[in-house]
Amino acid sequence: MSHTPTDRSRPARFVALYWRLCLLCLPIVLGVGCPCIRNTVNTSPNLRWWLFSTFGANQICPEMLKRGTPLRLSADGNVIGRFFPTQCQHHVDSDARTVTVRFTGTGFAWTPVAGRIGFSMDAAVEYRMDFHMTDEATYVWGKTNRVVHGPNFQVGSIENKFVDIANRTPVGYLANTFGNQLVHGHLASGFTVVRTGDGDEFALGVLTPPQRPKKPFDTSGGSRYVFANETTEVKANQVDFLGPFEVADDDQALFFRARLNGPPVDVLIYPRGVGDLWREALQRGGTLAPPAQAPLMSFVLQPNVEFRQKFKLPKGQYTIVVENAAVVGSVAPGWNPLGMIGGGAALVSYTSELGDEDDKF
Repeated sequence: MSHTPTDRSRPARFVALYWRLCLLCLPIVLGVGCPCIRNTVNTSPNLRWWLFSTFGANQICPEMLKRGTPLRLSADGNVIGRFFPTQCQHHVDSDARTVTVRFTGTGFAWTPVAGRIGFSMDAAVEYRMDFHMTDEATYVWGKTNRVVHGPNFQVGSIENKFVDIANRTPVGYLANTFGNQLVHGHLASGFTVVRTGDGDEFALGVLTPPQRPKKPFDTSGGSRYVFANETTEVKANQVDFLGPFEVADDDQALFFRARLNGPPVDVLIYPRGVGDLWREALQRGGTLAPPAQAPLMSFVLQPNVEFRQKFKLPKGQYTIVVENAAVVGSVAPGWNPLGMIGGGAALVSYTSELGDEDDKF
């Protein structure tokens, strides 16, 4: 992805399933602080649609395919799985002023008793797009107009083989119903992207100014680009795949901050390709085992101790893996008889940011 000089240290943040809309192509909207410009854009539906359809629509699929989307049981809940798009197409209907996005992908989620579930999903959703400028931020909305197709949710693998055998019984029906409710709930809620000088923030549902997405860490005073700011719930004998996160230039660094509630966990950094292959193998039902390549870096999170570290990495994309198991890292959690129903979970609140390598942390 190309970057303007002013955005050299802030590449576009990627959010999938509903994507982040790249508005860097709208300098007259984002680069001009004059109130007269804001008022003109805000009061003209024709101009807002022209700006979006001309500069924003073509960015939807490329941005969507570059990042996974966290899955939650509720809008304010912890992350319990992720969806990773693999194919995407968009269609602009200028007469209706809508954008229809068709996408497919795979992912994983954790459920009680069944454990880790690997799935595939495809859908087509029609959105009405709009945005609004304020003194502090630009709000971009994708408001669901209708679900054109799907979502078609198919369970590909279930960790607990006793449940897997019963995949066509009422137990299997419940697993599939859970997945459809989860995905359909996200599709129906629409999305909001709030763009400020400190980066983009994403939230399910439609937020109105001055509302902001909820997050565990306050990063409002920093100048680094915020990739993610969320809380993930990693169950016993499970791993989570954060990112991917892009280091756009060799003079940049990845800043990682985390706070843990629960047992100690390992955190490992891999090139995106290694992380993708490991995740896809687990989604197909593979045994939780080390990937083919050793991590580039690793460390241990201890409970109730805030962790901060700056990672100098070459230009590229990276996956950060949180492991609450005894497979790759140095932590060896003991067997928990309540693990299959959620016992021994690790709650990791974290933020991942991109900044210049000489930034202080």
